Amino acid sequence: MAKKPTWVIEKERARRAAAAETVWLFGLHAVRDALENPLREKLRLVVTRNAADRLAPAIAAAGIEPEISDPRRFAAPLDPDSVHQGAALEVKPLDWGKLGEVCDPGRGPALTVLLDRVTDPHNVGAILRSAEVFGARAVIAPHRHSAPETGALAKTASGALERQPYLRVPNLARTMEELKGMGYTLLGLDGEAGQTLGEGLAGLGAAPVGLVLGAEGPGLRELTRKTCDGLVRIPAAGGFGSLNVSNAAAVALYAAAQEQAQALVR
Repeated sequence: MAKKPTWVIEKERARRAAAAETVWLFGLHAVRDALENPLREKLRLVVTRNAADRLAPAIAAAGIEPEISDPRRFAAPLDPDSVHQGAALEVKPLDWGKLGEVCDPGRGPALTVLLDRVTDPHNVGAILRSAEVFGARAVIAPHRHSAPETGALAKTASGALERQPYLRVPNLARTMEELKGMGYTLLGLDGEAGQTLGEGLAGLGAAPVGLVLGAEGPGLRELTRKTCDGLVRIPAAGGFGSLNVSNAAAVALYAAAQEQAQALVR
């Protein structure tokens, strides 16, 4: 029997690891939203008596038997600094499906966010909230060097993790090329870019748009920059100062969503 190539063995190992991976969500809001999400596979619920009372309708709807825990010796394996509010839920990561289905531009205005090595879960959680508010199809990040689903990310996302597709892909540049093949124009945010965000969006109308943001400090990697259709900046009033990545994403999402909405009524 022929020996499997190394890359095949590694891919199978990664698939098994992903299947075995679980996430502990914590905090009343994040746990309630996960309990109410029929797509979320729920494994174990640990709550204090007070949290169980507050979450009673969601627990009943989920059909899961809670483990009542002493608040002074909370049984869930969380970081001691986690503000869990007496509620923790072990779940499997969500499977949102394939890129081509989630980001299909044939279903009305299409807007996506791509994150290049944005690893802070609080930033990604905030970006998921903004993406949901402004109707983005997905937030996309590479498997490596990005924030995975964690309790901290879910808590910052304030429920958006259960509703806003968060796709983690093997290769960001290849995914960008796939989106371009679907008709997306990809605009990379860069503080030194020659054109502003408004100028980059002008003329695109209701066409599909992907907003590409890099980590604070390093910014976009060279290959990511080259794969973008154009680079744009958010102008600062005084020419100085900058926004963090989650705030920049919110501003860019609002501008792109407004451009698309206005184009539909022109």
